[in-house]
Amino acid sequence: MAPLKVESKAFSLLKDKIKLIKKDGKAIYLVGPIQLPVNLYGETVVFQWYCWLNYDEVTEDYEKIIDNLASSNLAEYQQSSVLVYGDFENADDALIRFHSICHTGDIFGSKRCDCGFQLKESMKKIKEHGVGALFYLANHEGRGIGLFSKAMAYVLQENGFDTVEANESLGFDNDLRNYDDAIAVLKTLRLKPVTLITNNPNKLEALKTSGMVLAGRTPLWGDVSEYNKKYLETKIEKSGHLESEGTCPND
Repeated sequence: MAPLKVESKAFSLLKDKIKLIKKDGKAIYLVGPIQLPVNLYGETVVFQWYCWLNYDEVTEDYEKIIDNLASSNLAEYQQSSVLVYGDFENADDALIRFHSICHTGDIFGSKRCDCGFQLKESMKKIKEHGVGALFYLANHEGRGIGLFSKAMAYVLQENGFDTVEANESLGFDNDLRNYDDAIAVLKTLRLKPVTLITNNPNKLEALKTSGMVLAGRTPLWGDVSEYNKKYLETKIEKSGHLESEGTCPND
């Protein structure tokens, strides 16, 4: 069945909210900004939300892309997005966070990891700083192994494996995440230097390799408990995550 045509009124409202980012012969379509009021520690904070879609077809005929959405079954695939706060394009100094989706930590509040804490704390830091962006990366579940594989890795962890051992025992590398798409979107929204909220040297290296000017790093440790202590220690001992004075998980 041919895709339904988008109504002309709807397209007139949408067309100026869509941008094409060309990357490796394919397309990233970015839609936004969209006002998104967020409940952050009991305070309503208004972010500007963007979402992006990876697509094989490269065209600036956005009406054609929209017409194909209903038949593309996008609900079967998660799309990434970014929350922007303040004058992100023009401010001299901006905080950013590349946050990997964590179904268990971000949604259910799992204490097996620190992801839910890092998500909210990053948003808080960006708000307090006045300018920044949080990139929410949907294809990064379980460091790139997917939710079902992550569930099996959790079974192994309950039987003595650490995070790295569990992933590798399932046939995966320790960390399969890629930041190229997020950086392409970042460069569309801002070209000035950024300060990255992270403990992960791979994220720092990805930004540096891309040619983006990195002004500095803001560490993000916290929410340590009996449930995630081994997980946090493994981040440092086996994944090379950077410790900061006064914030070591062993404290």
